[in-house]
Amino acid sequence: MLPAAHRLRRPAQFRAVLRGRGAGRSGGDLLVVHAAHVSRPADGSVVPRVGFVVSKAVGNAVVRTRTKRVLRHVVAAELGAVPADVDLVVRANPPLAGAPTPRVREDLRRQLHQALSRLR
Repeated sequence: MLPAAHRLRRPAQFRAVLRGRGAGRSGGDLLVVHAAHVSRPADGSVVPRVGFVVSKAVGNAVVRTRTKRVLRHVVAAELGAVPADVDLVVRANPPLAGAPTPRVREDLRRQLHQALSRLR
């Protein structure tokens, strides 16, 4: 489970990551990771936040929900590698629906590393 403090919720937060200046992006056949430095108040509660985009192209509601659960599980394990001032948006591509979890984890690690290295 992804703690509430680590979730992106509002459309403006998603836009800031997807269209922000200096953002990094990396994509593969299963998913695309967008990363951006986001300025937030330094009150000690600065943590990396993550949002997920799973469109209808991935599958029906049951498939999309399962896909989001797998992504949340895999991303929660990788949050330690993400700097505190970075927000992420993970977008699922249609082949992700049938992929085994270890393959999703491997692809996420690769795309996350590349997206973070492309940040300015």
